[in-house]
Amino acid sequence: MLATRRVLIADDDLEVRSGIVDLLSPMGLEILQAESGLEVLDWLGRRARDPFDLLLLDMHMPGCSGLEVLTALRARHAAESRDDLHPIVPTIFCSGRAEPELERRALEMGAFSFLRKPVRPDHLRGEVLRALDAGRAA
Repeated sequence: MLATRRVLIADDDLEVRSGIVDLLSPMGLEILQAESGLEVLDWLGRRARDPFDLLLLDMHMPGCSGLEVLTALRARHAAESRDDLHPIVPTIFCSGRAEPELERRALEMGAFSFLRKPVRPDHLRGEVLRALDAGRAA
């Protein structure tokens, strides 16, 4: 059951965040929201003992991009002597300005997937389930 799974959604657009929450809420997830990459890093620092099961990040946010969040997660892995490329928390990126080079970089850095906005609801839910299952298996 997914009732205890925690998802952190970060997007600087409140309407986008609200729409994603509406789509994912019926899945029985605990969903928290951030409006910037800096807020995500703050959440991750404060909840180290109570981790998230999935990050759903916008690529372009003021202050700290989704890619910068992923870079910080990788740096944390290096500090913890982890040598895999995948972040502790499976990360799905969503972007309305998805340049192929940016998508390639995110995936090479260990992102679980990269979705282009607007995302079809069934596709988003499917990727979330796949990421949660992959995170559980890791």
